[in-house]
Amino acid sequence: MESTVSDAAFWLTAAAILVLLVLSGFFSGSETALTASSRGKLRSAADKGSGGAQRALDITEDSERLIGSILLGNNVVNILATSLATAVLTQLFGQNGVAAATLIMTLLVLIFAEVLPKTFAITYPETVAARVAGPISFVVLVFSPVVTAVRYLVRGVLFLFGVRTDPDSHILAVREEIAGALQIGHSEGIVQKEDRDRILGALDLNERAVEEVMLHRSGIEMIDASLPPEEILDLILQSQHTRLPLFRDDQENIIGVIHAKDLLRAMHKLLAGGNAKGLADFDVTKVAMPPYFIPETTTLDDQMRNFLKRKTHFALVVDEYGGLEGLITLEDILEEIVGEIADEFDEDGGDVISTASDGSYVVDGGMTIRDLNRAHDWNLPDDEANTVAGLVIHEAQMIPVKGQVFSFHGFRFEVVAKEQNRIATLKIRRL
Repeated sequence: MESTVSDAAFWLTAAAILVLLVLSGFFSGSETALTASSRGKLRSAADKGSGGAQRALDITEDSERLIGSILLGNNVVNILATSLATAVLTQLFGQNGVAAATLIMTLLVLIFAEVLPKTFAITYPETVAARVAGPISFVVLVFSPVVTAVRYLVRGVLFLFGVRTDPDSHILAVREEIAGALQIGHSEGIVQKEDRDRILGALDLNERAVEEVMLHRSGIEMIDASLPPEEILDLILQSQHTRLPLFRDDQENIIGVIHAKDLLRAMHKLLAGGNAKGLADFDVTKVAMPPYFIPETTTLDDQMRNFLKRKTHFALVVDEYGGLEGLITLEDILEEIVGEIADEFDEDGGDVISTASDGSYVVDGGMTIRDLNRAHDWNLPDDEANTVAGLVIHEAQMIPVKGQVFSFHGFRFEVVAKEQNRIATLKIRRL
C-alpha cells in the first residue's frame, strides 16, 4: 500500500480524477446557467456589445443539441472519474476498494460537481452563461455528430411507442412564461395588481375577439336619417357620444356614421352664409362618414392595427349573416389593457360594483366577466358568456326570475332586478 501511495502513477491518477471533477462541475453549472438564464437579459447584454451573451443566445437556439452535448460530456467525465477512482482504491483496499470508490465519488460528485456549481450558476445565471458560452460552443461542435445520432435514435424509439416529437417546438411558450412570472411577482408583492393586469391585458389582445368587448346593438344610440335636421341636431347634442350611426327605414340599414363636429361645422357654415331657411332642407347624409363594418370574429389585436391603419376609432360589428351585432371603438380595446377609461361625459353608475351589508357584491348584469375577475382577482369562466348575466343564464339553462338564487363555480348568484328578459342586477358572494 505504501509503495502504491508513493508511486507517481497514483498521484497522476488522483490529479486526473480532480481535473475530471472540475470538468463535471463545469458541465453541471453550464447546463443550469444556460437553461435558467433569461433570454431577455441576455439579449439586452448582447445589444450592449457582450460577445458572451450573444454566443449564449446562439447556442440556446437549439436546446436539444445543447442539452445533449452537455449531458454527454458530463457523463463521460463522471464515468471516467469513477472508473479511475475504482482502479486506484482497489489497489489500496483490495475488494473493499469498489465500495470505497462508490461512497467517496458519490460524495465528491454530489457536492463539488453538482450542488456547488449549480447553486452558483442559479445565483448568477446570465453572468455564468456569458462566461461559459465560448467553451460550451466548442463542446457542442465536437459532440455534434454523436448527439445528432443519439437524437435520431431516441426519436426512432419514441416513434415505435407512438410518441411524435416536434423539433421546432419551444419548451416554454413566451406568453405563459411572462404570465407566470407576473403572477408570482404579484403574489410576492413585487408586481402591483394594476401593472399585472395591464401587461396581461396587452398579451391577451390576440386571443380575444371583438364580440367579447363590443357594445351590443341593444345599447347603441342611432340617428334616423329621415328626421328633420333640427331634431337630429338636438339628439346629437343630448348624446354623450361624438359619433353616432345613421340609419334609414330600418336600424339594420346603416348608411353612415355622423360625427358631431362635422354636423356642427356644416350647419354653422350654412347659418353663417345667411341661409337659415335652407336648414330645413339640410341633408345629413352629405356630412356622414361611410360605415366601417368588421366581422365579430376579428381579434382585438388585429382590430387595433386596423384602427391605426385606417385612422379611425369606430367600427360596426356584424355577424356571419351581415346582421348588426354591435359596435366597437379604439377606447374599448384600450380599456382591455388599462382598465375603465372615464371622461366628463360618461354617466356614473355603469358597471359599478357596490358592497352589500352581508359582504356580497352587487353588480350590473351587463358587466363583463373579465372586468369582474380583474376587479376582485376571481377566476369565473368567460368561455361561454361575456357578461355576468350571460354566465348565469348559461349555467341555469333558463331565464331566471327575480329573487332566484344559483350556486356554481364556487359563488352564489342572486337575481336582484330584471328588465323584461334581461338580468339587470345581481348579488354575488363567494361560497
